[in-house]
Amino acid sequence: MEFFKPAGATLLTGAFLLLAVGCSNRANDDAIVKDIQSKVASDPATKDSAVTVSSTGGKVTYRGSVKDTSTQQRLAQIAHDEPGTTGIDDQTAVVPPAGAMEQAAAADQQAAAPSAPAPAPAEKPKPIVVPAGTSLVVTVDQALSSKTSQSGQTFLATVAQPVTIHGATAIPKGSSATGTVITAKAKGKIKGEGQLALALTSVTIHGKNYSIQTGTLDSTVKGKGKRTAATTGGGAAGGALIGGLAGGGKGAGIGALFGAGAGLVGGAFTGNKQIEIPAETALTFALTNALKLPPRR
Repeated sequence: MEFFKPAGATLLTGAFLLLAVGCSNRANDDAIVKDIQSKVASDPATKDSAVTVSSTGGKVTYRGSVKDTSTQQRLAQIAHDEPGTTGIDDQTAVVPPAGAMEQAAAADQQAAAPSAPAPAPAEKPKPIVVPAGTSLVVTVDQALSSKTSQSGQTFLATVAQPVTIHGATAIPKGSSATGTVITAKAKGKIKGEGQLALALTSVTIHGKNYSIQTGTLDSTVKGKGKRTAATTGGGAAGGALIGGLAGGGKGAGIGALFGAGAGLVGGAFTGNKQIEIPAETALTFALTNALKLPPRR
């Protein structure tokens, strides 16, 4: 019996030692958990995390949910810095806040939706082009005469009929026009011929002046009252006098066309009378070059 007493004492002593060690370890784990929980609750990055902390033999275990991976990393750092920690077992799951999830879903949906096509650029309005050959009817603002007018003299006129291109008014009625007396030659009493030639040089549209080129209206009175008339300078429409000219006064004569494209300047001539164009007489000129105007807005 005495042989077994030392062995029993040894076993009992070992049991007490194991119990003491176990109590020490539990105390250590409790201290680790308490300290880590305190640090997690006070750290700005982890204080809102729904996690629990446990420790077994110094190995720290996290359970619960965090908002992102950076929070997980901060939890691991807190456990790593804790004295007595022998390991880390992170069992947390990343669960973004509800609002962040909705925003992410909306962003994904928007990215997946086909983008609306960009609106086509508005077509720029095109300029208005008055083609060569277009007739321009004007009334002269002052009287012109083969006797009193001078070559190179400028005369004023007013557009009597609007010019329309593709339904749009290019040159409005009432626009101002300017012309030049190309030739003015008085008829002699015995012999020689009287001559008066006119052409338009510009037109003012909505306050802006545009240079133009037209055919020349040319009338000649020879020896004993004989008269010839023509349009020179091109233009399919030619030029024609609409109002009355020499002899009978304003409105006394009507111009007539002579042949294809020819125009008449002059009225009924008798004796030695000069070529006279009273004020407000209507004349038709033909454009020899196209006139380009800005688009109407």
